Amino acid sequence: MSDAGDDNKERNRQIARNEEKRQAVGAVRVSGWAIVFAVVIGVIAFFAGWAWLNR
Repeated sequence: MSDAGDDNKERNRQIARNEEKRQAVGAVRVSGWAIVFAVVIGVIAFFAGWAWLNR
């Protein structure tokens, strides 16, 4: 009986580790998109400001 309980605990630990990795990858992906979005907005703002100052 304890072997089944130990196997179940190890299985749950492995599931938790896999879920943690999956969440970390998702967080990096979201952060990457946020950085790209911020850079694009920054470039647009820069050129809009530059065009406004040089009119």
